[in-house]
Amino acid sequence: MLLVLFILWLVFNGRITLEIVLFGIVLSAAVYWFCVKFLGYSLRKDIETVKRIPMIIKYCGVLFIEIVKANAFVAKTILNKKRAEEISPVLVKFKTKLKTKTARFVLANSITLTPGTITVKLEGDEYVVHCLDRSLSKGLVDSVFERQLLKMEENIKMEDKGNES
Repeated sequence: MLLVLFILWLVFNGRITLEIVLFGIVLSAAVYWFCVKFLGYSLRKDIETVKRIPMIIKYCGVLFIEIVKANAFVAKTILNKKRAEEISPVLVKFKTKLKTKTARFVLANSITLTPGTITVKLEGDEYVVHCLDRSLSKGLVDSVFERQLLKMEENIKMEDKGNES
């Protein structure tokens, strides 16, 4: 985070001089100290976050692909007059295997970002999702999103166990 703060300082200044660099180092260090002292940041957490970047990028790629596929399906359904008349919206209730609140939150938002589905309710490990068509509900249970998030949770558990030793 310290490096990110310093880079942001340089970008926002638009030029690099000795005074700007020195002042940026001091200011970035002061903001980072404040974050460590009052917001619970630590160098260890920063390093763990950097290690997770490849998994996060992979998840964003999967999300993008699913959004594109759902967009194509919804557009095809709406533009085809016969299919549009046969749309049968449905509310689906299902449970997830995800353990962390963050992962559940990400899953709920991923479902909502995907065209044709909206997360109506998330309570504990139970979701209620509105699907534009019954066919969209088939992919909710054990979805590609949930599988990716489960892998991420498992990876985090492995790292935590390694840090306890």
